[in-house]
Amino acid sequence: MSATQFSRRTLLAGAAAMPFTVAAGGAARAAAPMMGMGMSKFNRVGLGDFEVTTILAGTMPRPDPHSIFGLNVSAETFETASKAARLPTDVAQFFFTPTVVNTGNELILFDTGLNAEGTTAALAEAGYTPDQVDIVVITHMHGDHIGGLMNGDAPTYPNARYVTGSAEFDAWAKMENENFEAKVRPLAEQMTMIGDGDSVASGVTAMAAFGHTPGHMTYMLESNGQQLVVAADFANHYVWSLGYPDWEVKFDMDKAAAAQTRRRILGMLAADGIPFIGYHMPWPGMGYVEAAGDGFRYEPTSYQLMIQAG
Repeated sequence: MSATQFSRRTLLAGAAAMPFTVAAGGAARAAAPMMGMGMSKFNRVGLGDFEVTTILAGTMPRPDPHSIFGLNVSAETFETASKAARLPTDVAQFFFTPTVVNTGNELILFDTGLNAEGTTAALAEAGYTPDQVDIVVITHMHGDHIGGLMNGDAPTYPNARYVTGSAEFDAWAKMENENFEAKVRPLAEQMTMIGDGDSVASGVTAMAAFGHTPGHMTYMLESNGQQLVVAADFANHYVWSLGYPDWEVKFDMDKAAAAQTRRRILGMLAADGIPFIGYHMPWPGMGYVEAAGDGFRYEPTSYQLMIQAG
């Protein structure tokens, strides 16, 4: 067959038989390397005139979630509920999500993560430095919320004033707790103690949410008619806490009060359509609440707060 007798079909068939790199006329290349799982450490939205940023201070798997959630229900009940939500029962992923609110006048950090390193790294990715923080609000004094208050012997946020609930501080001050003594006690003289309904800054109001700890607080953000609740740990899992508010949780210090608080706040969020940030909700930690049977359902935010900001 002469060169002039090659048909288009013959050429295509020949190309199909050759290795792709040869047919494409390029040198063979190594496959792209596996990169592992990854995610951004910050997520920023608008709320009226505020900017609200969640920062991922850490995430880790925890084995045997039934030893933490649903202590008052059987293994069969826990397994049935988990399978319905497509959740494994042998491990859960925990998220630790402080919140940064820029009011335009002050930069407010809600909680400080497990340690200074993780939280300041996430802050840096979000574009902030520790010296820019004007107010540090401690929602409650479990270790994963106060762990980043101090960096060695020095305050992590050197220019900040500190705000926490008076009931919470007083309760922990009476306990023998090394974390409190190391992280909170050194800053006590710089702390403003507040109660239910008190203001942290314009548009930031404290709301009592006792039970998880003796003086646990949530915070209502309001700007230009928009609202969002910094909810901390009143509910610690998007299925096992929202779907089943009466399930007992290992870390709730007063389990009956915590269940009552969950129902009250979840009912308010569902009725009023207010979004919330949950410290342990799936990253980036923002969602809505819908009533569902005897419990509630978590609906992650999508672009709602982008539209509000626009």
